[in-house]
Amino acid sequence: MPEVHSPVRHHLVLYRRDPEQGRAKFFSLMIERDLFGTIRLVRHWGFVGAKGQEKVEIFPNEAKAADALERWADIQRQKGFADL
Repeated sequence: MPEVHSPVRHHLVLYRRDPEQGRAKFFSLMIERDLFGTIRLVRHWGFVGAKGQEKVEIFPNEAKAADALERWADIQRQKGFADL
């Protein structure tokens, strides 16, 4: 159960191993609330062991952010990523 005062609401990490390249990739999705109460969906992706890239989207409420998180997760699962 998440801590009541925690800024992190949901966190999902997906993983894919590419045997042809001999590398593994990650795709992380996290819904968080910043210090001002803004709800953000943070997407972070790249090769395991590397810094990767990050993109932040702002949402008016947690329900819309959760819908976006599920859409992104479904897209990545179709690309061969699995839940970690």
